[in-house]
Amino acid sequence: MLDKQSRTAPTAQVVESPPRRQMKSADPCAIVIFGAGGDLTKRLVTPALYNLAHTKALPEKFSFIGVDHGEGTAESWRNHLHDMLKSFVRNGAAEFDVDQIDEAAWKRLAEKISYVQGDFTKPELYEKICVALAEAEKTNGTQGNVIFYLAVGDRFFSTVVEQLCKAKLTDQYEDEDGKPRFWRRVVIEKPFGHSLESARALNASILRTLHEDQIFRIDHFLGKDTVQSIMAFRFANGLFEPIWNRDRIDHVQITVAETVGVERRGRFYEATGALRDMVPNHVFTLLSMVAMEPPTGFDAAAIRSKKAEVLAAMPAVKPAQAVRGQYGAGTVLDKTMKAYRQEPNVAPDSNVETYVAMRLEIDNWRWAGVPFYIRTGKHMSQRNTEIAIRFKQAPYAAFHGTPVGTLRANWLVLRIAPDEGISLQFEVKRPGPVVDLAAVKMDFRYDDWFSKEPNVGYETLLYDVMIGDPTLFMRADMVEQTWRIVQPVLDAWAKNCAADLPIYSAGSSGPSEADALLARDGRHWRPVNGPGAVKSQ
Repeated sequence: MLDKQSRTAPTAQVVESPPRRQMKSADPCAIVIFGAGGDLTKRLVTPALYNLAHTKALPEKFSFIGVDHGEGTAESWRNHLHDMLKSFVRNGAAEFDVDQIDEAAWKRLAEKISYVQGDFTKPELYEKICVALAEAEKTNGTQGNVIFYLAVGDRFFSTVVEQLCKAKLTDQYEDEDGKPRFWRRVVIEKPFGHSLESARALNASILRTLHEDQIFRIDHFLGKDTVQSIMAFRFANGLFEPIWNRDRIDHVQITVAETVGVERRGRFYEATGALRDMVPNHVFTLLSMVAMEPPTGFDAAAIRSKKAEVLAAMPAVKPAQAVRGQYGAGTVLDKTMKAYRQEPNVAPDSNVETYVAMRLEIDNWRWAGVPFYIRTGKHMSQRNTEIAIRFKQAPYAAFHGTPVGTLRANWLVLRIAPDEGISLQFEVKRPGPVVDLAAVKMDFRYDDWFSKEPNVGYETLLYDVMIGDPTLFMRADMVEQTWRIVQPVLDAWAKNCAADLPIYSAGSSGPSEADALLARDGRHWRPVNGPGAVKSQ
């Protein structure tokens, strides 16, 4: 395939540039984060709040209250968070593509920081939080609006919500017109359950004390601009919708390949595995956005309903249509890596999967008969997240008797990370007197057209919580549907947890059994390290 790309300074410019839509001003509010000393708070939530402060999207009347069991003060926590930000810049983290911290923005955030210490299970802690919120309202003018962010282990979700309710911290009092005088919202991190049964139980527990519109089940994957742009690409361009169906599309491949291993998360991963960690949330998010019907409007209710319809139309996966694997020793990006079973806090005879591939179907008018193949794995050859849509083969009749060989497939590839963009592969005639075809590619790269702001993936999601927009968050029914789809596979693997677990070499494309899964249908995977893959972590 011909694929000439210039990496010189881009000359591209936006074809039409109407005035940008103005961001809605976020309400004054406080964020109370449970798990203030955890990795998520330090590496993602706080940097995202800093970036919002830097871009002036954070409300002026704001408070950031850390809650954890460890001893500490507002000053010590503030200094620790500042040190983490500086280390990101110093170590060249891709999310902080800047030379130095905007100290003025950090100061605006730091002035709003306070800290509360206590046991998540004890009522005394929630009395302290009440006092801290009253002080925040008095000092920073938060007007009673509060986001409770549960950056804690999932075993604490129901407990924290129950204690918040008992302390009346989730109550939203109404004025004479029936409108809340202030709002209270709860952000819950994944994993939202570990099975269909546990997801139903967790939903039931939380919905006993909260309304659905108060709950924001967060998935940082949806904070990526390239994920959100899938809907814009589909529905803002009349060119693609007429061919976005079973008549023109042969199959769809969704790949989420990582070069990293489990690192220091062995204990978490032993209880979770690749399927639970990635498929019901990240992968199904991508699938539902590709497969959803056009919404009647771009409001949250319409979009989430169309995504829910896709999930409801998907039959549960048969165990024979799923493959798992676990990485062994190997070489990743020229570095020698040890096997999963040699990682810290991993059992030496562990049968937890670090790779999963599946064949999925959608039983509706648009997609009947079109297989969706998904795969995700750790310690693979390249980091690459993409949605690849293969169109049906053109008939050969027009070229009968000419030396063109076999026509190659037309691929539309939506690159989610790290080299964000969209490419389209198609056939052209080579120059010269002979009718000879070549596959070429038109390639759009976000970096060539738009400036890039520092982003960790949480900025948009936190902003949406502040303005009360649930578009990018899953409803209770959607969560339960995702677990319904994969539950038969989880059950089968739990019963047969030993002998048939394939081991793939770290730095490879996964186990050969995944290749066989597609070979049954006469198809094959796109190379993990194909166009769009990037040799970086």
